[in-house]
Amino acid sequence: MSRIGKKPIEITAGVTISVGSDNVVTVKGPKGQLTESIDRDIKIEIVDNIVNVVRPTDQIRHRAMHGLYRSLISNMVKGVTEGFKKELELVGVGYKAVSTGNILDLALGYSHNILFEIPKEINITTAQEKGKNPVISLESVDKQLIGQVCAKIRSLRKPEPYKGKGVKFVGEVLRRKAGKSAGK
Repeated sequence: MSRIGKKPIEITAGVTISVGSDNVVTVKGPKGQLTESIDRDIKIEIVDNIVNVVRPTDQIRHRAMHGLYRSLISNMVKGVTEGFKKELELVGVGYKAVSTGNILDLALGYSHNILFEIPKEINITTAQEKGKNPVISLESVDKQLIGQVCAKIRSLRKPEPYKGKGVKFVGEVLRRKAGKSAGK
């Protein structure tokens, strides 16, 4: 049995979970609402503020989906109560980030600025302190969406291994390489 799939999900105060007839799970909370379509074979049981995910058989397909849907529902509950936050850091001379509404304007050392449109479900803030690298903060209730947007922003200028210049997550440890050694 899947250890993750067997774990029950506790419903915190202020959160309501409902399962539709076509196996669509809706989670409503103080920060918002999320929906996820669940495979028709997987059953969701809600008893006394505890959600259990049940699989019908031990087929490989059912075992794979068991833990997946349990994790997705757990992340939805956490998202509508606490929310998710990710921070990106721009390392490099002249690298800048400015947010106006849902448009992120990035100067990443190319000949032109990059305009990146952020989905409306994500709140974005940028900070530039003197002597520190610019930081982009993203907040959302949807963990999958925020991770996808962060990965897309990071892919615009991945950190290089010699000087570490590029867009990286705050606290990310990069694998660095030694440069060329000097000749005789």
